[in-house]
Amino acid sequence: MPVEFLTEEQKSRYGQYCGEPNDIQLAQYFHLDSNDLALINKCRGDYNRLGYALQLSTVRFLGTFLPNPIRVPTGAIHFVAKQLGVADINSLSKYMLRKQTRYAHSAEIQEAYGYWLTALAIPAEPIAV
Repeated sequence: MPVEFLTEEQKSRYGQYCGEPNDIQLAQYFHLDSNDLALINKCRGDYNRLGYALQLSTVRFLGTFLPNPIRVPTGAIHFVAKQLGVADINSLSKYMLRKQTRYAHSAEIQEAYGYWLTALAIPAEPIAV
């Protein structure tokens, strides 16, 4: 029999940002190393590179992909964009235009980093693997 150990508040906050990550969290979960950049730089367009990097950082930080992968705190977006040399973060909204691209990116991240989805981690819209 499963043991219920999360409060209702904890369950409602699972899999989403609850504020801006602090400096230590940014350095630990949102820093992009050379391996990350090699994958990210395969993407065409700043908005695709930034969207991919945010999906990667989010799954590291939250342990899940978001149904809306650009619903990330502004400070984290700026932190990642600076590493990528992306000056215009307003172009990020274009990342939401093509669902297939977002799903392909999440599948590539899962494969490259060995992430796998559990029943709790599956977002409202399934990710094609």
